[in-house]
Amino acid sequence: MITVTPGMRRLCASVLGMEAIVAGLLTPVAINTQDVAPAPAVAVGVGLAVLCVIVTGLLKHPFAYVAGSIVQVLAIVSGLLVPMMFFLGSIFAALWITAIFVAHRVEGVTSR
Repeated sequence: MITVTPGMRRLCASVLGMEAIVAGLLTPVAINTQDVAPAPAVAVGVGLAVLCVIVTGLLKHPFAYVAGSIVQVLAIVSGLLVPMMFFLGSIFAALWITAIFVAHRVEGVTSR
């Protein structure tokens, strides 16, 4: 079970906040540069951005970290619309994992 700490919430919220911005910008990029139809581009881009915001609001609960991990997978899969998202999604997934582990390590040391 994940122990939710204030530092972990802050770090993970930062990752999801930046990811929401990138996901929102996925929509115009998909439409203008990848010739994706507007409906699927909006569904994926705005949907992923909204999901990031919702999960950010739930970060006080342990299940939100599992949901956040699923968001990271979805961000990588969005590379099917905009290939650059394979790279950016992987970067955000690495930041997500790093935020969780660093927060545990730092807050574990400070609590001793």
